[in-house]
Amino acid sequence: MAVLGKLLKNRRAGQAGLAWNAPNLGGETTLALSSPDLDEEATIPTVHAAKRVGGRDLSPALTWSPAPDATAQLLLVVEDPDAPTPAPFVHCVALLDPSVTGLPQGALDAANPSDGVRPLRSGAGRGYLGPAPIKGHGPHRYVFQLFALATQVTAGSSGAPLDAARPRDVLAAAGDVLARGRLDGFYERA
Repeated sequence: MAVLGKLLKNRRAGQAGLAWNAPNLGGETTLALSSPDLDEEATIPTVHAAKRVGGRDLSPALTWSPAPDATAQLLLVVEDPDAPTPAPFVHCVALLDPSVTGLPQGALDAANPSDGVRPLRSGAGRGYLGPAPIKGHGPHRYVFQLFALATQVTAGSSGAPLDAARPRDVLAAAGDVLARGRLDGFYERA
């Protein structure tokens, strides 16, 4: 597998494709998103990585500053812009009740989410998928993005029901961002 990583070393989706850079999700950077489990620009602990690379697929705890009063819904997106794919790989999409002010570890588990958390489809499954870069591909950035939305997302942009909508379809349906925050971490498979 390390040979494949080396062959694809220079193939990366890129930061431009992140939800953060989508025109419909633009807005002020006013939510201070952080985690007691990882520091900004630091290595993500292995416990939060995918099971297939020795982790537990345990979503990290997250905290953020209060969302604006007019927030109807929060949208959480976790993406890997270093994946050797046409667009960043989506590790998690979840809709959160605006009353949720933080998430404990494991809150994004598809089978047992925390109250006020609705995990949607990700790049491969539902709920949080931990980092699992190709061996030998180098470090990957994982971008946790939180958007405070003025209106609720009720269907994908194609009209697909939320539980069936593809991640990019959900992201395209979101808009009217009141505030947003971002936390970047790294993971490299040895």
